[in-house]
Amino acid sequence: MNILILGIGNILFQDEGIGAHFVHYLDEKYTFCSKSATVSIVDGGTLAQRLIPEIIKYDEVIIIDCVDANDSKAGDIYFFDFNAMPKQINWQGSAHEVEMLQTLNMIAMNKDLPSTKILGVIPKRIADDTTFELSSEIKTAVKTMEKTIINHLKDLNLDVQVISPKLCIEEIAQISFKRNIIHGPCL
Repeated sequence: MNILILGIGNILFQDEGIGAHFVHYLDEKYTFCSKSATVSIVDGGTLAQRLIPEIIKYDEVIIIDCVDANDSKAGDIYFFDFNAMPKQINWQGSAHEVEMLQTLNMIAMNKDLPSTKILGVIPKRIADDTTFELSSEIKTAVKTMEKTIINHLKDLNLDVQVISPKLCIEEIAQISFKRNIIHGPCL
């Protein structure tokens, strides 16, 4: 099984960049190995449609992005299958140039969509002010996001090893712009 962990977001717009920051965080903090699976970690930024050739290569895709939901508050986390998106989730209106929702719908229309899970978090701050700073609500949410994705990867029979236990998301948010992540499987 080939697994893609794909972070989406514009790191220039505060909490909007959490998906991109979070995949950098995972890449720095963990190694993921398996005899029967490969894991690739990709910072997809705001590429959306340009990611289609990458997404369709995989058997399992986990997308990390901002979402909106009825009766939610900043820092709330949702983990769901794309084909069973809860009715209260609204995954539109972010600062992405082309929405991931529309991109995934296009892939699905062509019957090329792999099994896709969404790890979404409600942002507090998305503004035109460019900063890499994350809100306290998002910083707090990272612990639950991390636990959710690690548990899911373990359910997929991956060996998850911590290599940087003291790493925090604030450190990563300050250097995400320096990194291009396309990290492939362990050998």
